[in-house]
Amino acid sequence: MAFFTKQFFILHTMKLKIPAFLIVLLVSVNGYAQTERYEYVQKGEFGITVGMAHYFGDLNTRAAINRPKPALGAFFRKQFGNYVGVRLSAHYAQLGYSDTYSKNAYQQKRNLSFNSNIWEVAIQGDFNFFKFMPGDPDHAFTPYITLGVGAFTYDPYAFTDGQKEFLRPLGTEGQLIGYEGRKPYNTLAICIPLGVGIKYNISDKINFSFEVAHRFTSTDYLDDVSTTYIGSGRFNPASTAKLLQDRSVELDPLDPLGIEGRQRGWSKQKDQYIIAEVGITYNLSTYRCPTSK
Repeated sequence: MAFFTKQFFILHTMKLKIPAFLIVLLVSVNGYAQTERYEYVQKGEFGITVGMAHYFGDLNTRAAINRPKPALGAFFRKQFGNYVGVRLSAHYAQLGYSDTYSKNAYQQKRNLSFNSNIWEVAIQGDFNFFKFMPGDPDHAFTPYITLGVGAFTYDPYAFTDGQKEFLRPLGTEGQLIGYEGRKPYNTLAICIPLGVGIKYNISDKINFSFEVAHRFTSTDYLDDVSTTYIGSGRFNPASTAKLLQDRSVELDPLDPLGIEGRQRGWSKQKDQYIIAEVGITYNLSTYRCPTSK
């Protein structure tokens, strides 16, 4: 009787173990199948950036990078595969420069300066040099290039006796009196961002980036300087416009530069600016069936 009892116990135990083993096996196979069935796909990114901006133009003719100012940005990138993306971005940046930073004696004597707030919106195409797949350590890094088109607003101003004065309403180059057909410039302009960057994937959801993009613009009045002096006699003697169109008199009242027809700026070349920034992005992702190999 003990023998049969022992055999019954062994058979009963085996019956319990076999279903448990089958359940574990089925779960493992199902998990493996799920892993094989779907693969991670990056659909896009939301990102924020912080960096520095710099101006190039009539007050910075040597493209010196010695007076950077802060810049902030945000963007959404729609990803089309692992190499190509389209980005909608927005930036706020401060720009400014002064003739006092120049090594050119004429510019130092000209003594002009400006500051401006930039609000920019652009659409850009991004191309990765390497396959970029968040979550895959073998494809977690890539350099990229970016090219796009955008619009931005600007409104240059300067300070005199500690007072902030917007320059466009003053018509410092005769725009308000129609001198030689000159008209007030528009404070909305076009920009062409062209740049390079790198991206590094930190986790399935987070990426880090660094980018430098140059902006070619459609305006030569980012700094309120473009053509020639119109002569101080055309301004009201007591007006702020008279002072800010020719600030050389602040350095030497007896030898002003602001003689009619004398060069004040260089109208043959548009103003430009550059933004260098670091960014952190959040990946928008999904899963799909892997392609056959």
